[in-house]
Amino acid sequence: METPGNLFCVAAPSGAGKSSLVKALLEIDSHLTVSVSHTTRAPRGQEVQGREYHFVDEATFLAMIEGGEFFEHAQVHGNHYGTSRRAIQERLVHGDDVVLEIDWQGALQIKQIFQHAVLIFILPPSWDELAQRLNRRGEDQPEVIATRLANARHEVAQARHFDFVIINSLFEKAVFDLKAVVHAQRLKYAAQLRNRSQVFAALGLD
Repeated sequence: METPGNLFCVAAPSGAGKSSLVKALLEIDSHLTVSVSHTTRAPRGQEVQGREYHFVDEATFLAMIEGGEFFEHAQVHGNHYGTSRRAIQERLVHGDDVVLEIDWQGALQIKQIFQHAVLIFILPPSWDELAQRLNRRGEDQPEVIATRLANARHEVAQARHFDFVIINSLFEKAVFDLKAVVHAQRLKYAAQLRNRSQVFAALGLD
């Protein structure tokens, strides 16, 4: 599916800093919009309905799958997550650049639909640091943290399938790297052709 807007999918294991990085990116890039995913998990901390996620019950989520309302959906840590088909498509067709905070399964599904989607994986600097971040977050019970760390081993192994990898060791540098990826994608020939087709046509380029 070809659209003038760019689609960026950011994935990471729990605790790697994905949400904080995307939030910082949105604050410095006014041309980016975030797509809010649906999930069956309960809100954490200061999360707000419709801001971090659309929180729904399992019956509602399964009905949305049946109705074909998701571009992708996956089960992660025992909860369902999905990306709205209509919300993404409308923004990309209008030329907006969209960023998705998504798990690796969903990112690879999205790539099959949008071949020009840019997949970005966020890595922690070490397993010890990842464990410390999950514990400092103070949102999960020890058994939940243990499960997330165990799952992270498999999730990190999927980074090889992504277009870009950012190591979130120093937060400010990771934000800079994420912004650099977004800017570089916008300057690619194919992206410029999709987004500035009139200029290319006037110059006899295709």
